[in-house]
Amino acid sequence: MDLTISILSIAIVAGVSLVYATIGEIFTERAGILNLGVEGMMIMGAVTAFAAALHSESAWVGVLVAMLVGGSMALIHAFLTISLRADQVVSGLALTLFGTGLSSFLGQRLGPGGSPLVGLIGPRFRSVSVPVLSDIPVIGPILFNQDLLVYAMYLFVPLTWYFLYKTRPGLHLRAIGESPQTADALGVNVFKLRYYYTIFGGMMAGLGGAHLSLAYTPGWTEHLTGGRGWIAIALVIFATWDPLRAVVGALLFGGVNAIQFRLQAIGTTIPSSLLNMLPYILTVVVLVAITWFESFRKRVGPPAALGLPYMREERS
Repeated sequence: MDLTISILSIAIVAGVSLVYATIGEIFTERAGILNLGVEGMMIMGAVTAFAAALHSESAWVGVLVAMLVGGSMALIHAFLTISLRADQVVSGLALTLFGTGLSSFLGQRLGPGGSPLVGLIGPRFRSVSVPVLSDIPVIGPILFNQDLLVYAMYLFVPLTWYFLYKTRPGLHLRAIGESPQTADALGVNVFKLRYYYTIFGGMMAGLGGAHLSLAYTPGWTEHLTGGRGWIAIALVIFATWDPLRAVVGALLFGGVNAIQFRLQAIGTTIPSSLLNMLPYILTVVVLVAITWFESFRKRVGPPAALGLPYMREERS
């Protein structure tokens, strides 16, 4: 039972960064903008969060800086794809390459060899037990003995779902991703909202990166995100563009990640390289299965205008 509780607790922590990044990408894609730069934004969020926290001695300053950096990179993507109508795939890939290279350069200045041990002496988010709730058998240690960004996730997920499906701004968001011409004809500012939600998605990617370097694995090493930005993009499809389903996918990835770490710790004979592949293999398998299932049922698909630039003069 203790081992199960430990694995489930780690699964939540491991999945938090993916939850933030995935929901941010869901909002961006719901607005009709495909952003393949999530990996670059996450890793830039991770390195800048760690650097800012280390120099300011405040983990919250690190979070703020990471969100600003992620939002700034998303603003570049928004300008290129919305204002200049550049290819969204090319722009996103360019941001990922740029973020990966720049983070590597900046990380070399954080300590000798970018050692993760530097982070252990700097500010970070530690586990905080919630009085009474943390004493509940089984559930308490899993859900209520976590860091503050995990608790923020508990509120963030239902709020984003409610916003998306139960509010007028959420209706406008879905409208500009499905039929921007119709939304524009009804007085919705398509360009402004696409800017807002693209920037919001970048800020959430930066926040996900900040959680990695300030809570999950405090410190900085090159390629810290380990491809989580790409996993977040895949989870958007797994979640069928729904915030609640995104949590399931992120925690599934986190759970498999926690299990492979435990297996390595107990000295299993399975090669470590294979164990490191497990979370990604499972993600691909589940993604293929859910895509086939939803395609078979013909119920849910991507926003109709996803990846398509909107030119007002073409409205008809």
